[in-house]
Amino acid sequence: MDKVAKYREAVRELIHRHSQYRPALPGLELYTVQDTEGDHYQIVRTGWVNQRWYYGVILHFDIKDGKVWIQHNGTEHSVAWELVELGVPKEDIVLGFQSPFMRTLGDFAAA
Repeated sequence: MDKVAKYREAVRELIHRHSQYRPALPGLELYTVQDTEGDHYQIVRTGWVNQRWYYGVILHFDIKDGKVWIQHNGTEHSVAWELVELGVPKEDIVLGFQSPFMRTLGDFAAA
């Protein structure tokens, strides 16, 4: 299995794992978006609660240039370290939600 295929499998595992959590508010639903051709993966929350509309991305990963980009993490979990546990090396994980300068100071890839 090539590197990118392994990364797709790891990201899909995380998406599946985190989509099993149920929203605390009744009326909200979680669903996954998996664009395997473009390598975009998300968990989205949507629904009505007390006449208020909720919509938002919980997790967003992209795979580009042979690296896993974490574009958004709206969970309390360190999904970067979960990726490491699933076999993705730190040098191939980019915290896309951080500024390019801040990425140079951390444990993961700058880009």
